[in-house]
Amino acid sequence: MPGRSGSRQLIWLAGGLLMVLTTLAASLWWWLLADLPSPAELRRRAGPDTTRLYDRQGRLLYEVLDPNAGRRTIVPLSDIPLALQQATIATEDAAFYTHPGVDALGLARALWINLQGGEVVVGGSTITQQLVRACLLPAEERGERTLRRKVREAILALRLTSQYSKDEILELYLNQVYYGHLAYGVEAAAQVYFGKPVRDLDLAECALLAGLPQSPAVYDPLMDLPRAQARQRVVLDLMRKQGYITTQQAELAAAEPLHLAPERTRVAIEAPHFAMYVVSQLEALYGTDRVLQGNLRVYTTLDLDAQHTAEAIVQRHLRCLAEPDPARGLPAGHHVTDAAVVALDPRTGEVLVMVGSPDYFDPQIAGAVNVALSPRQPGSAIKPFTYATAFQHGLTPATVFYDVRSSFTTREGEPYVPQNYDREFHGPVSLRTALGSSLNVVAVQVLDRAGIPAMIATAQEMGIHTFTDADRYGLALTLGGGEVRLLELTSAYGVFATGGIRHEPVCITRIEDAAGRVLYQHEPSPGRRVLPATVAYLITDILADDRARLPGFGEGSLLNLSHPAAAKTGTTTDWRDNWTVGYTPELVVGVWTGNADNSPMIQVSGITGAAPIWHDAVSYTHLRAHETPEHLVCRLLL
Repeated sequence: MPGRSGSRQLIWLAGGLLMVLTTLAASLWWWLLADLPSPAELRRRAGPDTTRLYDRQGRLLYEVLDPNAGRRTIVPLSDIPLALQQATIATEDAAFYTHPGVDALGLARALWINLQGGEVVVGGSTITQQLVRACLLPAEERGERTLRRKVREAILALRLTSQYSKDEILELYLNQVYYGHLAYGVEAAAQVYFGKPVRDLDLAECALLAGLPQSPAVYDPLMDLPRAQARQRVVLDLMRKQGYITTQQAELAAAEPLHLAPERTRVAIEAPHFAMYVVSQLEALYGTDRVLQGNLRVYTTLDLDAQHTAEAIVQRHLRCLAEPDPARGLPAGHHVTDAAVVALDPRTGEVLVMVGSPDYFDPQIAGAVNVALSPRQPGSAIKPFTYATAFQHGLTPATVFYDVRSSFTTREGEPYVPQNYDREFHGPVSLRTALGSSLNVVAVQVLDRAGIPAMIATAQEMGIHTFTDADRYGLALTLGGGEVRLLELTSAYGVFATGGIRHEPVCITRIEDAAGRVLYQHEPSPGRRVLPATVAYLITDILADDRARLPGFGEGSLLNLSHPAAAKTGTTTDWRDNWTVGYTPELVVGVWTGNADNSPMIQVSGITGAAPIWHDAVSYTHLRAHETPEHLVCRLLL
């Protein structure tokens, strides 16, 4: 009996021990492995591409950065220089191509040191483990310095190596690792630090980048270049020890001067006002979160070459207006600090140029304000819409009005006596001459005849949406008494250019996701007729008639080009705004000059402020469309 009892006790003891071991194993499994993600989720969890904007030729304009996610542009391993791949391996994981995802010797050494210290004080992580930590482990676990996290990380690294090739892992790592300054991945880092694509980096630049992930803040070349260069030399020496480069190559790379990107290049934005306008359209279409989450490729209508030229023209003419003008008694210049330009194709509505200010980054002139979208008073640039309305109600360019002192009664019962710009009266004049020479008195008479509601209806049909309630305006509306936006005014002039056909302004032609699937495609339309062709022709014929401009502008003004074009200027009575808007059948360009703070300019009219910019911008575009590049360069230099 005792023997049988002892056997039962042994069985019970063995069973109990098995249960304990099973429980411990289950607990250990749960503690380590229960919530581990699948390696198959790696690509889904890897950070997405940022949303990027391109011009009509596919050139990058802007990368939309999520302030919580940073800049990121995914590139294939084939676009990453071999030197950068080798520098990264030599620095982060010399045995990368030989171990199964975990470096056993390095891990054992790290575990021994960490067990002695009671916490994780040595990493020993391979490239694969770092990728696991960044993309697969929960965010709250990544920063833990515990044995559990290290073991889970190692298990996932082993699984990852069994499902992905070494090159795939390296590609994912190089596209995810953080390099500082909100740059995730080597392409973003190359743009931030050197202002160029990663494929164009040389050995010295590759070594600098490869040294950053260990501590981007400590080795930041933009903050402490000598320390970054010391780290670069460490990387080059590691590459030499691994046989990737020779001693001579290492020495030459270490001695190479580093040309870091200037601050404005690091912002990586072209045509900033246009780019911000497109981003606002994207947010209206998809919501802010979707735009910031990235993976959108947005192709726009902007012509970057024309944009750069317009920006240069604006800056050059503003410098001229800032120079002393002794002939007019202006030792400090004309006080003109701001200008805006919009150019579009009237046949499609595609916006080709949008300059919102001379310098987006200059806070002294409120440069970030996009004046192309800001309501401003148009002066006489609004008059063609008054005449277009009148021509639809029986008047013609040959109709004669009397340019004499005239008094009108306002809605409040007060007398209103308009004055011409030259403070003179010109007697009987045809409407052709009155519009061509921008005579104010006749323009008010014409609006009084046509009616304010009818004129507002015409302007709205043609694309000016700031004119709303007719009861708000008086007869001074035809002299610029209401506010308009340069983009809308320029687009509305496009109706004259097309013979009465309206095309809404278009900035986006196509949107794709990162896989190339088309999410949006702009479909060109025939437009909508909003003005009789005869009326559009009459307005164009007048605005292109230099003889009709003689009384107001003299012969051979800046509104005359080497090719036919129609144009109109505008100046407010207090010198706060001046304009020139004009067009050919293929192009319409609008220009505003003034000051963003609404302070008045000094003796600057539309013909002296906005017209020179308009003249040069239209001339450049015409030359570019009709002459060879070599001939164009010669003409522009002359």
